[in-house]
Amino acid sequence: MNEESFEIGERFGKEYQGKYVFKEITWAKRNRIIQKYTKYNKLSGEVESSDFIAIQAETIMASMHGQPESHPVTLEKLLSEEDGVPIGLGEFLSQVANRLNNVGLEEARFLSEPSDVKSPALPSQTSDSSRNSGGPLISSQDNQPR
Repeated sequence: MNEESFEIGERFGKEYQGKYVFKEITWAKRNRIIQKYTKYNKLSGEVESSDFIAIQAETIMASMHGQPESHPVTLEKLLSEEDGVPIGLGEFLSQVANRLNNVGLEEARFLSEPSDVKSPALPSQTSDSSRNSGGPLISSQDNQPR
């Protein structure tokens, strides 16, 4: 699995200064994070809502395997609207986690779209589309035993 480490200086404040280590997470872990924060329509299976911020924060924390001893980055700080991490630091950590975990622009865009946008998944076939498959039609009278 890929790993990336880097030093952060005083750019985001002394609190966040130090060495950080990120590692690639597994496919299963990534999907469990997405499932945890995504609500699907029970009938159609389309995405009703998705909390992109929470998905990204959990992905960052799952990928982070080392940070300064004071542990300045926590899930709570990533999710906080009042006492959260600086915007630049959050964006930087997101980029590192996305790069390591091969989250492409299209997936990131899909996860951040409003919930009223159609799902990229194709709708399943209904019985109407399979009813007339081009084969010979057989009436029930023709199938009666004689």
